[in-house]
Amino acid sequence: MAENLILAKLEGVKQRFDEVQKLVNDPDAMSDMKRYVELNKEFKELEPLISTYEEYKNVLANIESAKEMLRDEKDEDMREMAKEELETLTNSLPEREEQIKIMLLPKDPEDDKNAILEIRGGTGGDEAAIFAGDLYRMYMKFFEKRHWKTEITRATEGTMGGYKEIVLTVSSNNEGVYGILKYESGVHRVQRVPQTETQGRIHTSAASVVVLPEAGEFDVELNPADIRKDTYCSSGPGGQSVNTTYSAIRLTHIPSGIVVTCQDEKSQLKNLDKAMKELRSRLYAMEYQKYLDSISSQRKTMVSTGDRSAKIRTYNYPQSRVTDHRINLTLYNLPVVMDGEIDELIEKLQIAENAERLKASGFDE
Repeated sequence: MAENLILAKLEGVKQRFDEVQKLVNDPDAMSDMKRYVELNKEFKELEPLISTYEEYKNVLANIESAKEMLRDEKDEDMREMAKEELETLTNSLPEREEQIKIMLLPKDPEDDKNAILEIRGGTGGDEAAIFAGDLYRMYMKFFEKRHWKTEITRATEGTMGGYKEIVLTVSSNNEGVYGILKYESGVHRVQRVPQTETQGRIHTSAASVVVLPEAGEFDVELNPADIRKDTYCSSGPGGQSVNTTYSAIRLTHIPSGIVVTCQDEKSQLKNLDKAMKELRSRLYAMEYQKYLDSISSQRKTMVSTGDRSAKIRTYNYPQSRVTDHRINLTLYNLPVVMDGEIDELIEKLQIAENAERLKASGFDE
């Protein structure tokens, strides 16, 4: 892409940045708190691009200075220095421009949000629940490495171990959790000899993973009249209070029919708070799904989010192989992946998605 086109786009971003900076510093800005939060978010998102813009302009200016020196300088040593600097700066341009192209792409507004992660055992009975438990442990190790915080909303254990269903919120103070985890939505398939198999035959079973952006306080307005709240006794592990106090919460959103339950906490108020967050996120996700449907046909990396019944990955234990079917990537390090090292898979999916988005934007024409 030509330098002048990049500069024109960056100059437009700089004008918007200056405008947002002025609005954020306006004493009247906080009178509309929702608008103020949005402006602050936009300001923080634009800051890295403006910094990159200044660096890019500086490189272009230094290239022009080196060219002038080559034209006008008589001293051979100075000319040689200018020639080396010009070569170094010119060689650095393509990588800088590629970085800027990606930064200029419209950002998914949900990427900076925290996430709700759901893992459910699918086809395969007890083995599917065991595999769902394996996926849960894989993700927990990945979260621990990144210092992300997790809170379980509800969990139903399998009869032979693992989980029939487990739902948790995943949050971070300095990273957009949803933007990283969203690639995990879809059907995960495992091929191995189950613990319950006596003949040593390889079975195939599956678990589904759904990742939703967690809705913020200002994202969804809930009308209390639209919500029916039921309380009941918790079941499962939890000590003496289980089956004796009505701490578990069931919320039913009457207009949509969405039902959310939470019994993880001993406190009814804490369960209610978690359930309200999940309900808000599920309502928000209904609208967000329309956006996902519109892009899933264009981006193979996001097919899983547009159609959550899509098979995205196979974990083959006999061959120690992991295959991501969206980008035809195969890794022969299954034990490492199951130990939470899924960074390479996610990074390759991000690279593939950026390439698709660049092509769609016309940057790479």
